[in-house]
Amino acid sequence: MRVFIFHTINSFQISKNIISQLNVFITFSTLYIYEIQFRLNMKNRLFCLLLALIIPLVSFSQKTNDSLDVLKVKVYKFDIKQEIGPPVWRQTKDAFAEAKAWNADIFLIHMNTYGGAVVDADSIRTAILNSEKPVYVYIDNNAASAGALISIACDGIYMRTGANIGAATVVNQTGEAMPDKYQSYMRSTMRATAESHGKDTLIQNGDTIVKWKRDPLIAEAMVDPRTYIKNVIDTGKVLTFTPNEAIKNGYCEGIANSVEEVLKQLKVEDYVIKKYEPSGIEKLVDFMLNPMFQGLFIMLIIGGIYFELQSPGIGFPLIIAIIGAFLYFSPLYLEGLAANWEIILFIVGVALIGVEVFVIPGFGVAGVSGIVLIISGLSLSLIDNVNLEFEPRHIKALLGAILLVTFSMLSSIIISINLSKRLFAGKGYLGRLALKTEGKIEEGYIGVDMSPKSLVGQKGICGTDLRPSGKIIINEEIYDAKSEDGFINKGTEIIVLRYETGQVYVMKANNE
Repeated sequence: MRVFIFHTINSFQISKNIISQLNVFITFSTLYIYEIQFRLNMKNRLFCLLLALIIPLVSFSQKTNDSLDVLKVKVYKFDIKQEIGPPVWRQTKDAFAEAKAWNADIFLIHMNTYGGAVVDADSIRTAILNSEKPVYVYIDNNAASAGALISIACDGIYMRTGANIGAATVVNQTGEAMPDKYQSYMRSTMRATAESHGKDTLIQNGDTIVKWKRDPLIAEAMVDPRTYIKNVIDTGKVLTFTPNEAIKNGYCEGIANSVEEVLKQLKVEDYVIKKYEPSGIEKLVDFMLNPMFQGLFIMLIIGGIYFELQSPGIGFPLIIAIIGAFLYFSPLYLEGLAANWEIILFIVGVALIGVEVFVIPGFGVAGVSGIVLIISGLSLSLIDNVNLEFEPRHIKALLGAILLVTFSMLSSIIISINLSKRLFAGKGYLGRLALKTEGKIEEGYIGVDMSPKSLVGQKGICGTDLRPSGKIIINEEIYDAKSEDGFINKGTEIIVLRYETGQVYVMKANNE
């Protein structure tokens, strides 16, 4: 009896069909009552009967709700409502991974973008084409440029009334068309994306016609104004579709004014929607990429280095500089902007300044090179460039990055100088960190031993060769001295000329 009940419970747990669960529930309840009747007397049978009914009923209710959720179509919704760039590509990867883990049936992109970086758009396009689940896009007003490429990759396109799709010519940040090598790549990518949906076989008037589901030539016309398509677009114009035009030419499956209408047209009625939400780290990275905070991090870096150079040893200012560098480079590195070599430029620049300050006297080539490398590393990390290929679209961004870095560095130096005066010259608690006691001569404080001053005018001999510094002997006492006559041999008679800044100056006695 117990073995049979055990197998019955297992079958109840794994059952996914509500009717089957109901049958198992009835069987289980009956068997459960019989088992208890064998064990207990008649006085407790009523209580056991109620217990035997309540326990399976609760389990049945829970299993029924789970089964209802399983039967619903799982729709994963991902928004692209910003400029296409590294953040969107990173979020796209996370969204597809989360949708797969949730076992979503449909991946729905809610789009409203004017485009962005072709490289990131191409990565998103590839992810859509490789998706095991169908991917649909709902264009809520705009799908321009890179947005059009992403939309064409989807299995179905739905547009809001008044929306647009197209205008995929590659342009720089000023809106000017890029050279033809960029346009050629984009034309090919658009055609290949349209071709990926295959062809339809149609029978018209007894003839078999093979037609592209999405005409590759139309996709190319969205990039190249030289493309001519009869009854679609003339030469000299870049193609952009309205919803009705897109439907007519096979680039839109329907017009919808909400996500719910899109699902209705997909004949999905009983569904559950899960929306992609950026993680806390994603939000923090976006927050740290704000130019205002980037400038603040640069100020922490330069300020920390400045205070570290003003104090002996390694201390708290260096820690502040390291923290500032980490906060500056880490979000840029995650965004794919800061490359390894750009970070190395910055580190080498700091090292050169350290060598200039602590090893090489004065300030020369090493110091200037260090400053240049620091500015270069910080500036280049702010822009998207590949192997120093600065096309016109990069020049404006580069100038803006250099301006931000230099302004932040100058501001940091000025603030650091003023701050050091206030902190260490004030009368408050922070002012006590600096020693301000004055050692006066009348109080017995001397900075340099002045006894050798009495040697001025006296004669002696060189205890060693003076080259021009060395040892002299006067009255059987040995002193450090420096020759005013250049090289003087050991044993030559000398005379003391003067004593300045702790140094005895001599010359040959025969030149007196």
